[in-house]
Amino acid sequence: MSTKTLRKRISLVAVTALTAGVISAVAAPVANANIYRATNSVATDNVMGVATEGTSGNDTGAAVFSSVAEASNIAALKSHGLLYKDPTSATAQTATMLSSGTLVLYTLASSTAVSFVASGGSFTGGLATSASTNGTTAANLSFGTDLRSVVSGDAATTVAVRWSPGGVAGTYTITSYETDDVTFGGGTTNRVRAAAPTTGLLRGSITVTVLAASAGGSYSAANSACNTNATAATATGTDSTATKINGESWFVNFSLADAYAVALPAGVISITATNSALLALGTAGSTAAKGTAPQVVSAAASSGSVRIDQPVANAPVTTTVAISYNGSVVCTKTVTIRGQVEKISVTTLGTQDLNATTTEGNAALLGDGSGRIAMFTVLATDSAGNQVATPTSLGTYAQVASTITSTVTGIALADANLATATSSTSIYRYSTGIWSCGPTAGSSKVKIQYTNLGSGKVITSDEFTASCADDPYSYTASFDKATYTQGEIATLTVQFRDSKGNAANSVDAPGAAINILPMMTFVTATGSASTLANDKGQIVYTLTVGTTTGMTAGTYTGIVDFTTLTGNATAVKATPTYKLVASTTDVAFSEVLKSVVALIASINKQIQALQKLIVNRKR
Repeated sequence: MSTKTLRKRISLVAVTALTAGVISAVAAPVANANIYRATNSVATDNVMGVATEGTSGNDTGAAVFSSVAEASNIAALKSHGLLYKDPTSATAQTATMLSSGTLVLYTLASSTAVSFVASGGSFTGGLATSASTNGTTAANLSFGTDLRSVVSGDAATTVAVRWSPGGVAGTYTITSYETDDVTFGGGTTNRVRAAAPTTGLLRGSITVTVLAASAGGSYSAANSACNTNATAATATGTDSTATKINGESWFVNFSLADAYAVALPAGVISITATNSALLALGTAGSTAAKGTAPQVVSAAASSGSVRIDQPVANAPVTTTVAISYNGSVVCTKTVTIRGQVEKISVTTLGTQDLNATTTEGNAALLGDGSGRIAMFTVLATDSAGNQVATPTSLGTYAQVASTITSTVTGIALADANLATATSSTSIYRYSTGIWSCGPTAGSSKVKIQYTNLGSGKVITSDEFTASCADDPYSYTASFDKATYTQGEIATLTVQFRDSKGNAANSVDAPGAAINILPMMTFVTATGSASTLANDKGQIVYTLTVGTTTGMTAGTYTGIVDFTTLTGNATAVKATPTYKLVASTTDVAFSEVLKSVVALIASINKQIQALQKLIVNRKR
């Protein structure tokens, strides 16, 4: 290979890695698993077996084929030059071998006659055992004149045959047939025999691809696997969706194979990481000790588990790990390990009830369906801005005592409500908390803090306003506009206040509502309002203007009746007024007249300019 060609190939690998972020490497499907060095299966009646090369292989020398005393000795048989054998054993088997190799096939016969028939090449020997015969010259073994078939016509216990492609590359088919004396009426007339080797039932078939030279031993992305994982494990080719919190390790598991799904021989494994991430290499499925450098070089096996750790304790790291085999990049993976908490951001959601404790809140304030009660949420991030989970094993939340007042008497975040996820879309990416209140309505500027257990560093939030108020007592209702046209969206806001005029709390329910708004259709539910799901003491309804039968223009007055409050005489029914007009594309006459006048004025100006130009030219 020329230097120019080699450079082009290296460039192609580099471009592929940079563009895709990872050289695709997936595990071979089970159906394509290579068993060419597996232990031979036990000889089975009506099944055509293929002798493999055994765990130690038989890449050199001849096929092992001497004698078969009993079925237990099948384990001694070995094919030669076999590169690939699929795991099936029926009529759709496949194999790949060298043209210089030899294939050994076998079956267990039980009061039957069996045959092996090849589309090409030749059978070069056969073995059979029975009570009285054992050997290639046994009378019960008959070879076809072209050596493409071999028949055992005796009740042999085990039959094995040896087939060779004769040095000719190509695709061959070998089949096995069987007949039973009872099924076929006894005698030799209907039995598998030398003159009719394909008589009877098809028991096995294998398609053999014969190659002049092997493509084995070279890296194949299609048959290799490389993936991220939360633990050291056997490579699967499927990346983990987990996230790693401060102090945890990532793993990249890999298994490299050739075109026949055969593990590559041990070679130079070189692993590098960006951003100084620490690496360590262990055997596949074994967790290595924490590494000390961003590079590992090992003359190890072609599979393993790479451990990845933070280079600086408590600091986040995002790193790209590249794995090379004998100088060629075979896999790149990018992972992130979150750091310790460096910032906490608080968002207030509601208003707490008077005399409420830090266990009282409102799950509806979150609106995420998690069922967690809350008056505020906390989003924790590390120094790189990554969202981080905050289990108790990493740190603890607490109120800043100096900000607690007689109005807001305490703040707490329950362990069950702490953030457990880091995804920007997860409802559990934030923690939820509650403040308690004294007997007097009002608000206080408060703070919370988070203590990182690993480093002892304390992070304090910005000030946020915590409010306390009494139950809904009275209310008003208003629309966002005075006039609507058919098809518009209207917003109705109901403002609840406590007996002192403060925006009502978000814990106690105002009760059921009866809303009558002519020519409008509610989009949001109008039934019993369990709580006020914001910190303004409001319920906001969305309506469409018009009905399914149309709309009549005019001025209307609606009724908004929260019967629990009006029934207790603490509130009066709200009667918002609004105007509806029909939508139209007609233009008013006054608008048309205005446009005509403007057009005439424009034309007059152009005529005057033209007259002036003509006079100037005559001069």
